[in-house]
Amino acid sequence: MPSAAPAGIRIAIDRGGTFSDFWASIPGRKDDIIFKLLSVCPDQYADAPTEGVRRILEMASGNSISRGTPLDLSSVESIRMGTTVATNALLERKGEKVALLITKGFIDLLVIGNQARPNLFDLSVKRLDKLYEKVIEVDERVTIEGFTEDPEPQTIDMANDPNLVEGLSGEAVRILKKPDYKSVKQDLQALWDEGFRSLALALMHSYAYSEHELKIAEIARDLGFKIAVSSQLQPMVKIVPRAQSATADAYLSPITQGYLASFAKGFQGEFKDAQNLNKLLLSQSDGGLVSFQKFTGLRAILSGPAGGVVGMAKTCWDKTDGTPVLGFDMGGTSTDVSRFDGSYEHVFESTTAEVTIQSPQLDINTVAAGGGSMLFWRNGLFVVGPDSAGSFPGPACYGKGGPLTITDANFFLGRILSDYFPNKLDFEVTKEKFLALTKEVNAEKHGSDQLSPEEVAMGFLSVANASMTRPIRTLSEGRGFETAAHNLACFGGAGGQHATAVARDLGIKRVLIHRLSSILSAYGMALADVVVEVQEPESVAFSKDSISKISQRIEVLRQRALEGLESQGFSAKQVVHENFLNMRYRGSDTAMMISQPENIEDFAEAFTKRHMQEFGFTQPRDILVDDIRIRSVGRSVDVQVSSAFEQLKELEDLPYLGKSESASTRKVYFEKEEWVDTNVYQLGDLPKDHKIQGPAMIIDATQTIVLDPAAEATILAEHVIIELLDTEKKKIGIESVDPIQLSVFGHRFMSVAEQMGQTLQKTSISTNIKERLDYSCAIFSADGGLTANAPHIPAHLGSMSYAVAYQAKKYPNKGDLKPGDVLLSNHPAAGGTHLPDLTVITPVFDDEESPTEILFFVANRGHHADIGGIAAGSMPPNSTELWQEGAAIESFKLVQEGVFDEAGLVHHLVEVPSSYSGCSGTRTLKDNIADLKAGIASNNRGIQLISALIKEYTWPVVQFYMAAIQQNAEESVRELLKTFSTRFHGQPLEAIDYLDDGTELVLKITINGNTGSAMFDFTGTGPEALNNLNSPPAVMYSGIIYCLRSLISSDIPLNQGCLTPIEVICPPNTILTPSLKAATIGSNVETAQRIIDLIFKAFRAAAASQGTCNNLTFGYGGTDDKGNITKGFGYYETIAGGAGAGADWEGQDGVHTGSTNTRMTDPETFEKRYPVILREFSIRKGSGGEGRYPGGNGCIRDIELRRPMQVSILSERRVVAPYGMAGGQNGQRGKNLWVKVDPEDGTTRTISMGGKASIMAGVGDRVIIQTPGGGGYGAVGSKTKEEEKFGEFKLYEKFIRNPHLFRASGSVAIREAMGKSN
Repeated sequence: MPSAAPAGIRIAIDRGGTFSDFWASIPGRKDDIIFKLLSVCPDQYADAPTEGVRRILEMASGNSISRGTPLDLSSVESIRMGTTVATNALLERKGEKVALLITKGFIDLLVIGNQARPNLFDLSVKRLDKLYEKVIEVDERVTIEGFTEDPEPQTIDMANDPNLVEGLSGEAVRILKKPDYKSVKQDLQALWDEGFRSLALALMHSYAYSEHELKIAEIARDLGFKIAVSSQLQPMVKIVPRAQSATADAYLSPITQGYLASFAKGFQGEFKDAQNLNKLLLSQSDGGLVSFQKFTGLRAILSGPAGGVVGMAKTCWDKTDGTPVLGFDMGGTSTDVSRFDGSYEHVFESTTAEVTIQSPQLDINTVAAGGGSMLFWRNGLFVVGPDSAGSFPGPACYGKGGPLTITDANFFLGRILSDYFPNKLDFEVTKEKFLALTKEVNAEKHGSDQLSPEEVAMGFLSVANASMTRPIRTLSEGRGFETAAHNLACFGGAGGQHATAVARDLGIKRVLIHRLSSILSAYGMALADVVVEVQEPESVAFSKDSISKISQRIEVLRQRALEGLESQGFSAKQVVHENFLNMRYRGSDTAMMISQPENIEDFAEAFTKRHMQEFGFTQPRDILVDDIRIRSVGRSVDVQVSSAFEQLKELEDLPYLGKSESASTRKVYFEKEEWVDTNVYQLGDLPKDHKIQGPAMIIDATQTIVLDPAAEATILAEHVIIELLDTEKKKIGIESVDPIQLSVFGHRFMSVAEQMGQTLQKTSISTNIKERLDYSCAIFSADGGLTANAPHIPAHLGSMSYAVAYQAKKYPNKGDLKPGDVLLSNHPAAGGTHLPDLTVITPVFDDEESPTEILFFVANRGHHADIGGIAAGSMPPNSTELWQEGAAIESFKLVQEGVFDEAGLVHHLVEVPSSYSGCSGTRTLKDNIADLKAGIASNNRGIQLISALIKEYTWPVVQFYMAAIQQNAEESVRELLKTFSTRFHGQPLEAIDYLDDGTELVLKITINGNTGSAMFDFTGTGPEALNNLNSPPAVMYSGIIYCLRSLISSDIPLNQGCLTPIEVICPPNTILTPSLKAATIGSNVETAQRIIDLIFKAFRAAAASQGTCNNLTFGYGGTDDKGNITKGFGYYETIAGGAGAGADWEGQDGVHTGSTNTRMTDPETFEKRYPVILREFSIRKGSGGEGRYPGGNGCIRDIELRRPMQVSILSERRVVAPYGMAGGQNGQRGKNLWVKVDPEDGTTRTISMGGKASIMAGVGDRVIIQTPGGGGYGAVGSKTKEEEKFGEFKLYEKFIRNPHLFRASGSVAIREAMGKSN
């Protein structure tokens, strides 16, 4: 494509893992230069980017340049490059040797992280290696004065307290202890002597007060260290991601700098002389360019993909047209999806390779489905990925013994042409494998109709497309944007083969493919701008009074950003500034980066409009400013890009190209039409301003574009525009289950539940739901049967269906429930578990105007911080009656025919619980109301999505596959149980364990090896207890479904079908079948954990994990005996411990296990929000049981109180230790300690609180929770007779319904980091 006349040669390079892509513009040359090189080819050249530049300079000069000769840059205007060096180092854990310096008490903070396990059902809780090799604790401490949850905030007098200073954010910071810099220097010297040269530094609250960090960094640099300072990299609250970011930068920057130094040696002057100083620019994760001297590893992780998003934005979006665009970048191992609507969408906290990065990055979402993703027939479902064939052996068609992949499916169906492919492809191998797989599918699937090999291959492509559209829907619909209202921009080597199908699935009617789409990342770098970002924290409510202060800070930051660009050769006239405020409602954690409107006074309006767009509501609360951000853009190079939309407006009645213009004709398989004669066109030979009617294939040296018969393409100067002429789906029969459609519907149902969860999290207010993610969302059939449940909280997996079924039975008659009704329930008799878990249930009718029947239900369950009762936080450790634990609601119409009943809600949450002696109503009514409204919004989102599914497929089809997906899960569980019956020779499986009060938990599992059914008999379990560990029956079912799913290797649908083969026997009036008035607060946080341990013990699957949630609550306020209400708050957290070991894995340290997976509030947020100081959060060394495979260690959590509060602890495993297995030792019991300060003389006493206690703690008191370790597995060096007789349960031998398709050792399921596990 012709470009604007440059001052010299312009070069852009995307150095990828397999290929390096090159784009260049040479003055006087009509066409741009485009080519690819292997990124690693040591027999021909030492470095691909250097080699590519050499070849470009040869073309420009016409002279031969010998390899190894330093290249002359005098004719070059700029070299712009993206690189995967940092990404690969992070993924492969091949970075620099790093030591971390962190505040005392937090030596293991990055091991614990947010305490959630990456995969709910991976018993090994396997994690990637940490980035640092050693941690040094710095004995220093600051904290934030005051707390944001204070209902009556006090004025802070900083003038008269020498230990108070104003932080960068404007908050008052209390200096508790300054570092001993002499001691720090000695520690640093010792690190130097040990060979460390790269350091990461992260101290508590350094985002607001950085003096301690800066002084330590100065000492370190004087000693010769390179040091990554967290407050300088990204001064934002939350020490966990900020410390991980600093560690990642220290780990990666030496690698990237080393590579760039090596690259620079290939050029005269090495980019150090004045003439060439700013010629080498690097692409950053935020989409901007930066001089190579300022390039850091932290901002390099999405270097290449960011170029693709910039390329998409510059070439496929038009300001006049205004249609937003979704990016679809499909490569060999994965697919990246993104969105552009006139401005780049950034995220400021993301997770890559289990490392949470706090740094601006373009909002790029990676899907585990690329051309090399492997194909499996597993558990009666078509499964694509996440395993990839890689570059070697590669797909089966490469002829190197590889497995079937997406590439093979495309090749088998004629969508990849061997004679246009860079490698020789083996069709016979591919055909042979598909024939074998088809035979297997037909032998196991339901129904007499047989699938052809082509239908099987096409089915895998349909499932792959469904897996890729899930995140695209989340990126658009999950944020309030209709997916069908977008264009789809397709790029990457494999994207063109799937573009029309993906667009059709999404309801999108136009696909844009740039002619340079296969190297769009490199081209995007040619189009990108140099960017400097400056950001600082703020802590002020946006108002007329604060605008002046905000404006002044914006000007200071703009000047700093300008200086950063001036140092890279830009003048002030070339710089454009973009101002942003990071804004949120008071009490919410959801901050949104808002671009400044024309008038600064309109920031609040812009925020509320954006909030309404994304979440569907606004709040009558103060709008707070958390950060001020300036993004300054230096614009100098202008590559002209033509507008496809302007060209389309000017063109009418374009002629069609036909067979005579095609290069050849091939047979290609399409879903509706099957094998069709298809014209093949060479893109480079096509005249512009013509159309091509599908079916057709358009190819060039690097890509293949497939047009189905109901699509046509317009060939423009720089684009191929595909219009979908018919978006109707192929009609689906319901006579028998189609495994392809079953797999597709599985993805669609899960997508609905996931988006419901996303809506609930974003629209809620409380810490429990928004940050700890203590919630679940699901879809249910009309009788209450669970259809799809996103894997949120294990304790909710099987229990919520009983709550929905109860309501369905309670309102059996027509007219009992009406459109617009929403039900609220939490009573154990109504399918509830413990009372703080409130369930919001919405029925969905066949017709909103004239309803005749309920089609399905949607529901969500969230843990509320307070619902009244005798203790703040509504988790009383010593309750013996249900009424002591707060509001108990059997059934309440929270919304009646669309009207929210706030008065009725106040009655249930405040008036009823406060009527009992010694009890208060809820202490957090506003939060309760806000979170329940979020639950209603979540359900509405689910209804919208299911309704769209019904419109797309019809209700009979959706209903049929709702039932079929449950049947599939049932069959998977039956086959699992048959396998265990064989392993144990048909013998019953028995186990017994004890609660800390001595109550027996007894289980006998009898499996019918013929039918795959099982009886779980809890006869012998102890009676209802005079405590709160009594557990409603629904909790048993949750434990059973969780354990069964954890014993199956591959993903199966989580629904009612999992429990269909299970019969549960438990006599009445046991602790697992208590009376209706029994206290149950500990049921699904304590008893549930012990039920799970009991089931795993019976199956001999693993040693016990910590077996408790360590429920800690504190707060004050509520209703007193005289009816007076004192304003206050309640806080609740659960604390991680040790995981149990197994036959081929060690237990993990400091992680949540079993029935919970809630996150821990970040230490800085914890102290900012509540009147506490977190003195320690670390691993409890030596607490895991010894064994051939040792158990994981528990945690130590030490909290100091800054005001008088009620503190309660509800925990187990303080008396009965977590059991070891097969000769392994028990894990250590937990301990709860109260360090009490005498108010008169200041002396302290350390008091054991026992497992369950509630205290009134004073100022300076500390509560120390030491959580249990996990049990060990196996006596060292030997096996027991039981192991020899029955064998061992090993992760790499975990059951799948096709026993010969074993997964690699230790590989259990998709490993996703991001703060998405909850």
